[in-house]
Amino acid sequence: MTPLLLSDIEYAVRSSWGADTCTPEFRARWTPENPARDQCGVTALVVNDLLGGELLRGEVLVDGQRTDYHWWNRLGLGVEIDLTREQFGPEETVTPGTAITRPPRIERLREEYELLRTRVMTQLAHGRP
Repeated sequence: MTPLLLSDIEYAVRSSWGADTCTPEFRARWTPENPARDQCGVTALVVNDLLGGELLRGEVLVDGQRTDYHWWNRLGLGVEIDLTREQFGPEETVTPGTAITRPPRIERLREEYELLRTRVMTQLAHGRP
């Protein structure tokens, strides 16, 4: 069996995003030109499923005002993985992350998380095209 590489996970995640996996209240602003937009929460959960580690959450600021939260992952030795960082425009900044305990049950974005997870796992099982 071929070992799973981080590049395989990244490819599977990025090729699995869609409007149907992003945060529902922001779905209208999702575009294929910025596919990472509003995918951070579900992406961080799926990466956590696959690699463990911690979930990190920072604030998204525009002109010093919080407009949203941003989620990403931290693995052992302090290695951070953020597959959705490129979603932000130049007017948006993200504060340093705080470790957040993963909830025992996914309530918010459950459908989007399950859909993304299923797509990623299917992609990983079949390999890159």
